[in-house]
Amino acid sequence: MTSTGEDAPGVPTTPATTFGVELNGLNTIHESERKGRARDLFWPWFAANVSVFGLSYGSFLLGFGISFWQATIVGVVGIVISFLFCGFIALAGKRGSAPTMVLGRAIFGVEGNRVPSFLSWLLTVGWETVLTALAVLATATVFEQLGWEGGVATKIVALIVVVALVLAGGIIGFHLIMRMQMVITIVTGVLTVVYIILVLGNIDLGAVAALPAGDLPHVIGGFVFMLTGFGLGWVNAAADYSRYLPRSTRSAGVVGWTTFGSSLAPIILLVFGILLAGSSSKLSEAIGADPIGALASLLPTWFLVPFVIVAVLGLVGGAVLDIYSSGLALLSVGVRVPRYVAAGIDGIIMTLGAIYVVFVATDFIGPFQGFLITLGVPIAAWCGIFLADIALRRRDYAESELYDRRGRYGSVRWLPIALIIVGTAIGWGLVTNGSADWLSWQGYLLGPIGGKEGDWAFANLGVLVALVIGFVGALFTAPAIRRQEAR
Repeated sequence: MTSTGEDAPGVPTTPATTFGVELNGLNTIHESERKGRARDLFWPWFAANVSVFGLSYGSFLLGFGISFWQATIVGVVGIVISFLFCGFIALAGKRGSAPTMVLGRAIFGVEGNRVPSFLSWLLTVGWETVLTALAVLATATVFEQLGWEGGVATKIVALIVVVALVLAGGIIGFHLIMRMQMVITIVTGVLTVVYIILVLGNIDLGAVAALPAGDLPHVIGGFVFMLTGFGLGWVNAAADYSRYLPRSTRSAGVVGWTTFGSSLAPIILLVFGILLAGSSSKLSEAIGADPIGALASLLPTWFLVPFVIVAVLGLVGGAVLDIYSSGLALLSVGVRVPRYVAAGIDGIIMTLGAIYVVFVATDFIGPFQGFLITLGVPIAAWCGIFLADIALRRRDYAESELYDRRGRYGSVRWLPIALIIVGTAIGWGLVTNGSADWLSWQGYLLGPIGGKEGDWAFANLGVLVALVIGFVGALFTAPAIRRQEAR
């Protein structure tokens, strides 16, 4: 049988693959398929975050009006903390051997979990669309710099190639993804080091040191942007790749390798990106308008082809993980199709979204920031709830009852759902997205601290507030968890 949203947990998909396509979906991974070691998690997480797009975050961060040292500190701390959240949530995958959005049923109820599943689906589809569009734009930009055709025809061919790579990983599934990510890690890692060496001469340490320091609201705004741009974009998928590990795997290893693998490349890329953007205001502005194109403009002609390879592969590495998890999230919402069909559906949506970004949209950074912050608020609330549940839970999940609305986890648990609603309502009132007109309604609670034009307007406190509301509120579910575990 194939796996859909209504699988019985104790019944593994047999066989696990057909013609190489993974048939496991929402079902619990059978004991015979649980293998590997914690350090295997390094490969998918490193490959998903080694994209040269990470260099662009240096420009985005300096856009908050902060100094080099402020940007470096909040960037590194934001990256590590946000991916540490992923590491903790990955523990749930080892404990329950099921996707993140199935394990969430223990928190929200079997039916109630459809709410966060839908949010997760929106986030992952959004990210895979952004990464695919960037890969296409990167290819066209580099072709133009080489003097080749970089117009509509090139973009169409690039879109077909990128979509094919992403769909192949998403549809074929876990085992192909793990192999793809190992190759992507090695290739992009080496070529990224070469890129850094080649553009070192563009760094002006004097200009970087002269960057003025920003006030506390600007520092917090940069920190929140890093949270939403990195780990908070992955928390809803963090258990999808640890679920194949044996239950005997050390928990510290799961947390450590997930955090290390996902943080290593972004930290290096970010610091170098800050140095580049801080060296030239003109370059920083160019990165904001066309991230990949601006980075390519610094290179000698002979390295442009390797650069487009590293740029595209890095972005594909992230998109592959997103489409795999978005397919699982779609099943969790209640769509009754095999996992590989769900990935294909998301691929169609991803392609249409990428077409809009590449051929219609006139601005990138504005909609991108709006997307991150707007969905970052409810995801932060969900993350706080999930982290509290992991901290409170003393036993592994009762696998069979994750699929039974009459079991110990129930159909709907209203307190966690209410925490998402309250956290989102308050959080959206404390964030702004001035560059996105369609989000101008946000920030309705900023009046007491200066309003939408005040110093705190772009600190995006709503993300942090939603995270705290979710975590603290979920601590009150401790008695319910004890009752679950006593059954």
